[in-house]
Amino acid sequence: MDAVTYPDKKVIAFITKNIIPLRVPYNAVPLSKDFNVKWTPTLVVLDASGEEHYRTVGFLPPEELIPSLLLGIAKVHFELDQFKDAIPNLEKILKDYPKSGAAPEAVYLRGVCGFENTHNPKLLKQAYERLQKEYPQSEWVKRALPYRLL
Repeated sequence: MDAVTYPDKKVIAFITKNIIPLRVPYNAVPLSKDFNVKWTPTLVVLDASGEEHYRTVGFLPPEELIPSLLLGIAKVHFELDQFKDAIPNLEKILKDYPKSGAAPEAVYLRGVCGFENTHNPKLLKQAYERLQKEYPQSEWVKRALPYRLL
């Protein structure tokens, strides 16, 4: 990722604005052991307390890294029950990176966060319908399957 992804101007701008990066060699003990890093690159998204909420392993091109990190930030908010704060990151993925690997999960989580924020079950059904229409081969369609009944 050093040759292609990290030097990308959009990646630099995104990381500078949104992330506190820490680069650690994959075999640097104790961190590599503490976070169970077995391969490089491994990107781990932590909350302010140092708890892990998202990880990705392996190369990502610039057009996949940014939505992946946005998903990681959204998952921090999601897992801390900050559903309203997760939504803008999920919507940015869907608006700016709809073809990314992160997009189907963003649709799913957008529906769940919307439901948790409003208790409106229609948001879950809408998430399922969007997944079915736009990402029919995604595992997230299967995970959202019960919402079709709402």
